[in-house]
Amino acid sequence: MNEDIIIRREMEKDYRAVEELTRESFWNVYKPGADEHYYVHMMRSHPDFIPELDFVLEQGGRIVGSILYTKAWLGDESGQRKEILSCGPLCVHPAFQRKKLGKLLIEHSFAVAREMGYDVNVNFGNPGNYMTRGFVSCKKKNVCAFAWDNYPTALLVAELIPGALDGRPWMFIPSTAADCCEDAAAVEAFDATFPSKEKAWAPSQEEFYIYSHSSVVR
Repeated sequence: MNEDIIIRREMEKDYRAVEELTRESFWNVYKPGADEHYYVHMMRSHPDFIPELDFVLEQGGRIVGSILYTKAWLGDESGQRKEILSCGPLCVHPAFQRKKLGKLLIEHSFAVAREMGYDVNVNFGNPGNYMTRGFVSCKKKNVCAFAWDNYPTALLVAELIPGALDGRPWMFIPSTAADCCEDAAAVEAFDATFPSKEKAWAPSQEEFYIYSHSSVVR
């Protein structure tokens, strides 16, 4: 790793800086404005939050990257549940993107997660951002969401331990941590504590709409 780069646990004194970073990284990317910074703010107090996997990346003494995790689950058709991970938000400041810093955060956090006994990560995201980071289509691992035999294009799976999933059908059961973002008034009130930014349409919003509203079929 570049000696100018440090990956370390987030501390309380970093909270606002990480929320500012998250806001800047996601603003107008998936929708006009953003709510990911509010999600980060609320996630830290949610019971599914995993503080041991809350990391920031510093370059030149400045926090330019962040990754957080919650617990999630896979359920099989017999009702058995398997506790797994779900990462995100994962962000890198726009001025520092395309330098493989996100990849460093994923690799570092995955290594710690393995030491903690986790072997699978499942999350929703833009496939183009994750294909080079060990993630594959949920269809390839027989992981469904919302309904059996439904394989969302944006649902991505990474086996931290190769072969961790045995091929049986699994249903992804996410944490409820992101439910806070459904409260639009709370999101707006929190966002108002940051400097004003213009909400606007961007092509990336339509791209993610397509990914998040489509499925891989048999």
